[in-house]
This record gives sequence, C-alpha cells and structure tokens, in this order.
Amino acid sequence: MGCMEDIISRIMRPDDANIAGNVHGGTILKMIEEAGAIISTRHCNSQSGEKCVAALARVERTDFLSPMSIGEVGHVSAEITYTSKHSVEVQVNVMAENILAGAKRLTNRATLWYVPLSLLNVDKVIEVPPIEYERPGLEAAGRKRYEDQKLERLETKHRNGEFILPVINPEQYTVGYSQSSLIHLVGPSDCTLHGYVHGGVTMKLMDEVAGIVAARHCKTNIVTASVDAINFHRKIQKGCIITISGRMTFTSNKSMEIEVFVDADTLVGESQEKYRAVSAFFTYVSLSKEAKPLPVPQILEMRYSW
Repeated sequence: MGCMEDIISRIMRPDDANIAGNVHGGTILKMIEEAGAIISTRHCNSQSGEKCVAALARVERTDFLSPMSIGEVGHVSAEITYTSKHSVEVQVNVMAENILAGAKRLTNRATLWYVPLSLLNVDKVIEVPPIEYERPGLEAAGRKRYEDQKLERLETKHRNGEFILPVINPEQYTVGYSQSSLIHLVGPSDCTLHGYVHGGVTMKLMDEVAGIVAARHCKTNIVTASVDAINFHRKIQKGCIITISGRMTFTSNKSMEIEVFVDADTLVGESQEKYRAVSAFFTYVSLSKEAKPLPVPQILEMRYSW
C-alpha cells in the first residue's frame, strides 16, 4: 500500500473493565476509531494544501473474537486500503498481548470510512491524496466496497424515523422491559479540533446502552459479540445534548440483537433542532460466571390492557 501501517498500544487498566472484569467493548471500539482517525488525518495532510481532520462516517461490521483482559496490552494496527476522491477506507486489527507470557491473539477486526473536513470550514470536504496499490484488482475491489457502503448508508438514513417511547409497567422479557436510554451533554473533552464529537466517544456510549439492554433482558453477565455497520448520519457539535437509546430487536437461543441510535438536541447556535445522528445494531451473548454461553430468554410480545 502507499500508506504506512500505524500501531497504537496501551495497557488495559482497571477503569477499562466491565462488571465481569474484561475490557469494556466500548473501550475497544474507541481505540479502533482513534487509530483510524490518526492514520486518515495523517494521510489526508500528507500533501501541501488546506489542512483537515478526518471525520468518521461509517464502521463496517466489527467482530469481538476474543475478550481482552485487564493487564494485557492492546495493540491496534491501522492501514489505509482504499481512497476515493473524498473518503478513506481503513482496516484495523486489534491484538491482545499477555506481557508476562509473551503470547498474542487477535481480538477484533474492523473496517472504517473517514471523510476529511477542512480545519477552516467544517462543511468543506477536502480531496483525498490517492494511494498506490500493491497488485491489480485491489483498487476495483475497494471501489465496489465504497459504492456498497455508500448505498447502505443512504438506505439506513431513510429508515431512521422511529423513536423509543416509555412503556408503563412492562412485562419481563418484553422489548419495553429492557429498553434503555442515556443522556449525555457533549463537552470539550468529547470533541475533535472542529468542536464535534469523536466517533469513538459516541460508539463507547452506544455500547454502554446496548449492554444495559442486554443485561436487563438476561440478568446475567453479557459481552459484546459483534457490531453491525455503524452509520454516522450527521455531526454532533459541542454543547449538544445527545440521547442514546437502545431496544431489543431479536433473540436467538444464544444471542441478542439490539438496535441503538443517537439523537442530538442542538441547544446553542442559530438553529435549534433534534435529529438522528448515528444508528447501529449490536449483538450480545449471555455468559455464566465461568464464562460459558447461556441460553438467552426469548422476547415476549407486549400485551396491553384497554
């Protein structure tokens, strides 16, 4: 490839843990996004011209292949695999290293798409420098992935009209019983140089809400198994109040699918509006105290009394 691989490493500490003692899935997602943002921003500023910052537009399906433990070192490697005129595709791998035993294992793979935005004008998209491909066919394959994700993002945006409404005295194992929301005021530490929220911050909050939904439904230890495509429809600026909402959409014997979306309220500036900013589907599994898979209770239909 025409762009060097970047690697970010850090040791996992107790404040990175979930209630089961493993590293929080949202922490891994945040690390993945940071690595992608760094390599994309560096590449897009590699030629003379207007300076920019790469903004996350979409994350493809991310699988959690193995849990990472506190005390292990997480190595996140990122490589640019395709560039269009205005976007960058980044492939990210996450490795966990047990520094006492010297053993390493793959924990996550992800593909992210970034768009470079001008530092002087956040609404201006900068042209991306091209990369050189190692062999014929890679550019054509990347172009197909680009067109596919562009179409899927558009379709997802068009069906984002629903909101989660509270249910009074819901029955256990119904959608209304486990649905959850989190409200967060976007502060300076959440934001990029533009004053807009880091994609990794948003994903970490989404994983927290999805985890609450899964835990309420199962009342057991739960872990993130995978995340379907995360689509970033609109930017969220500093000072906004965001509502992260999650609800159970499907259960199998061994897993739960949870829809999560982020709505933003702009409280400052000329226009004050509420809009859908991000949407995704998370898959969780239920585990015993011995970390063995447990059956998942099936969703019950809600019954209403009139």
